[in-house]
Amino acid sequence: MQIQKTPVDGAALVELKRLEDDRGFFARSFCRQEFVDAGLDPLVEQGNISFNHKAGTLRGFHYQVDPNAEAKLVRCSRGAIYDVIVDLRPESPTYLEHFGAELTEDNRTALYVPRHFAHAYLTLTDGAEVFYQVTTAYAPGYERGLRWDDPDLGVQWPAEVTTISEKDAAWPLLSEAAVNAR
Repeated sequence: MQIQKTPVDGAALVELKRLEDDRGFFARSFCRQEFVDAGLDPLVEQGNISFNHKAGTLRGFHYQVDPNAEAKLVRCSRGAIYDVIVDLRPESPTYLEHFGAELTEDNRTALYVPRHFAHAYLTLTDGAEVFYQVTTAYAPGYERGLRWDDPDLGVQWPAEVTTISEKDAAWPLLSEAAVNAR
């Protein structure tokens, strides 16, 4: 694995280091000790898969507040997505800054999302499938969200959003919400 820091404090891209031969390749996609060495939370409590029928499907921005704040390792195992995170830690030097990356079945890159970050993605292909390793089990009473199209965030999505759940479309704007990820 190769762990690369992003411009948003605490987040990282995790790229595979492939060992290839005539059969294909082998790569480690997770290593507890390498995560610890890179300052990332290595705990995995839950694994989730999200399948999306159509390109243009948007999921998010989601996060959970303490004591159920979660870190995630997100990888697109089929198709392609544009994955975006927002730093919601008021004490952070990158507070309310966002970072986006294209995760695809071909690049096999994962995005490490620290605790107290909002997370969303837009599918770029039909049939996109996303796999998450999560540090905390889902706790509905601790779930929060932000609007995907909030002008104060200024996220430039690379394609049109054509499908979004009612819940995700109804999350508040930053100006309407007391954003506190803790």
